[in-house]
Amino acid sequence: MPQPLPILLIPGLLASARLYEAQIPELWRFGPVTIADHTRDDSMTAIARRILVGAPPRFALAGLSMGGYVAFEILRQAPARIARLALLDTTARPDTPEQSVARNEQITLAAAGRLDEVVDAQFVRVVHAEHRGDARLRGIVRQMAKEVGVEAFARQQRATMDRADSRPGLEAIRIPTLVLVGEGDQLTPPERAGEMAQAIRGARLVTVPGSGHLSTLERPREVTQALIEWLRDWAE
Repeated sequence: MPQPLPILLIPGLLASARLYEAQIPELWRFGPVTIADHTRDDSMTAIARRILVGAPPRFALAGLSMGGYVAFEILRQAPARIARLALLDTTARPDTPEQSVARNEQITLAAAGRLDEVVDAQFVRVVHAEHRGDARLRGIVRQMAKEVGVEAFARQQRATMDRADSRPGLEAIRIPTLVLVGEGDQLTPPERAGEMAQAIRGARLVTVPGSGHLSTLERPREVTQALIEWLRDWAE
């Protein structure tokens, strides 16, 4: 019997463990699941370093959106410790100047006590069009933002703005890799996922119908199944 493989999940910007609430119970049968803390540092280098200190010696790594940016940095710092990689609704590209301007504006609004406005404005962009009226989903997004808080949000934004371009390292990835994206993802659209999947040898590309950027919450069953398939041959 193979040994269980620990699994490390990294949430996205302004997201907590709730982002993976539907996936965690199903993934536990493959190994212990840990949710990374990505709230305490303001650079990708420092976030990754802190996560690695508490991570198992070898593990499967999955990250959504900002979690994917952190995953790339973890891979740069400790490639031998990563057994599998799942990149969910993310991109290997760095921020554009326009994106960085928008992030700084959001930091200013949040610091002025207007984090709820930031969250509500983003909600219509991070979910599929058919989910924009979903009060339950909006409530989860608001709750996660409260759990992260204004100060951690600012740190996350600064780290995200200053992240490296991960495209040059894609061809060097030689571990089983899942690249997953919602078909209606406006922030990191399917062409960005295709760019990563094409560059990573043997990567599996999954496009989730009826989902935007928050695929784990919008289409939890489909995302969970893709992650199970990503892990299954380790256990069999």
